[in-house]
Amino acid sequence: MRWSKPSKHDLKSIYDFIAKDSAYYAQSVVATIVEKSDRLGVFPYMGRIVPERNEERIRELLIYSYRIIYQINVDDIEILALIHSKKDFSAIEFYEPQSKPLAR
Repeated sequence: MRWSKPSKHDLKSIYDFIAKDSAYYAQSVVATIVEKSDRLGVFPYMGRIVPERNEERIRELLIYSYRIIYQINVDDIEILALIHSKKDFSAIEFYEPQSKPLAR
């Protein structure tokens, strides 16, 4: 599994925002996000299809108030973005890698 540059930036932004109030809680939230996303390597279909996209290989996990948007590729899973669940998804343009399509 790999994280796109924008998704790494999103994770850091989440940490920075929460750390304004509590570095401990920021560390805990980020650790939980990373831990749960690591499970995608074993269970790539555990997340639901992103409703706004309706594409089999673009999925999401909901953790706390965040959506982890990821793409299932033939040879890996890529985290595309971390989005707060209250944010308007239609305004989000997240990175989409040019990779091999999902083989079924």
